[in-house]
Parts: sequence; structure tokens; C-alpha cells
Amino acid sequence: MEADMDEDRLTIYGVALSSRLLAGTAQYPSPAILSCAIAAAKVEVATVSLRRESGGGRAGKNFWELIRELGVRVLPNTAGCRSVKEAVTTAEMAREVFGTPWIKLEVIGEEDSLQPDVFGLVEAASILAREGFQVFPYTTEDLVAAERLLAAGCEVLMPWGSPIGSGRGLNNPYALRSLRAHFPNVPIIVDAGIGAPSHAAAAMEMGFDAVLSNTAIARAGDPAKMARAFALAVEAGRIGYRAGLMHARDMAAPSTPVIGRAFSDFARA
Repeated sequence: MEADMDEDRLTIYGVALSSRLLAGTAQYPSPAILSCAIAAAKVEVATVSLRRESGGGRAGKNFWELIRELGVRVLPNTAGCRSVKEAVTTAEMAREVFGTPWIKLEVIGEEDSLQPDVFGLVEAASILAREGFQVFPYTTEDLVAAERLLAAGCEVLMPWGSPIGSGRGLNNPYALRSLRAHFPNVPIIVDAGIGAPSHAAAAMEMGFDAVLSNTAIARAGDPAKMARAFALAVEAGRIGYRAGLMHARDMAAPSTPVIGRAFSDFARA
């Protein structure tokens, strides 16, 4: 089984990954706890917000050094950006800082839910793809938006499970399943709203390729243990999906066949 899992790698923009759990780096109580969580989950990709970290208490060179010491592939993001221009500028700055063409593209369109602005997202993705970026678009389950993003040059999709930081899990399983079915060969990473390991397992059982979690791990009582729990849940969900899940039924189906069962007069007593 271990050898089988080694062969089941996720490839995104030509990079093969063994771990299908991606982690955010915000909101951890301390840099040391962040490091322990990343190590416990054996995460290979971590997201970093240039805007947030530059303006927070961990700003500057020390934070960049910490990220490099984690030994992970950095996925910078444009968190907090609310316009195409702002997102593109932030992405360009992030490429200079981190030296990577990878960018998790966020263009927020609604304040209460932090729902992505899919129109601005497609426009920004087109610009960045032409500039040589490898874009990871944070989007909704909208099939038309997904088509446009792929046409713009994106090779991966990152639909939300539910609003950022809500912990509500998979709010719209039907739409998520439809997205997965419409794009069977596109890497799709479920992002945002994943509040428990069971949510991550459910996403993987649907056939999604990976899960990104931040708040649920960072704000746990023991982030390192929670990170490990998420990693195991993602692995279990993936194995279950590949093994072939049983289909749900409305009525009972006996697990023990009645034909040929033992019969005795004692059963009548």
C-alpha cells in the first residue's frame, strides 16, 4: 500500500507532490508552533500572504527566513485583494520576494462571505498567465467561471468548500460533485471553510485532488496534532476514493445472504 501511495502523486504545473494536504501559514500562535504543525502533517506546499505578513507582527526578514526553513514549496497568495489591479500588483511583488511563478489568486467580491469575484478573477488570471505566472485561482463552484479560468491559462482550480474561516465544511456538495465530474482531468483543490478532518476526508472521497486548510489547524488547541489529523484524513479519503466507495441506498440491504442459511426447530421456540 505504501508503494501504491508513492505512485499516486499529484502533479501541478509539472511538479509532483506526495502530500495532498496544503496548509496556510496565518494565525498560528507562534512561529515554533507553525513549524511543528507543518512537520507533523508532512506538508509540501504552504501558502503565504505577502500583504498580511508584511503588515503583521511577524513582518520582515525573520518571517521569510522561517518560511524557507520549513523546507516547503511556497504558494504566495493575493489574500485581501479586491480589484484586478491590486491582485496583479501583489502577485508581481510576491514573485520578486519568493522567486516562484506560483500564485494563489484571490480577488474578493463580497465583504460578508468573502466570495470570490469571478469576473475579476478571470481577468486577473488572464493577465498573470500572459506574464508567465502559474495561477491557482480561488473560485466558487461555478462551471462557467471554471471554463473561463482554464481558457485563461490556469491548469488547476481551487473552489471554496464554504466561506473563508467559517469551518462549515462542504456547503454545496451537489455543485462540487458537478465541478469534479465536468473537469475529470483538471487538478482541483478544495479550499476555504474546511473546519474538521472529516470535511477534508469527505472532499477527498468525492474525488478531489487535494485540500487546503489554515484556520482549522492554526486555531486548534494543539495545531500539530490537528495538522496530523488532517493529513491522515486526506490520505484516508484518497485511499477510499481509489478503492471504490459503495453507493448509498434508500433501503436496507442484508450483509448476510438469507439463501442457504442454517435452519433449526429451535428458531421457532
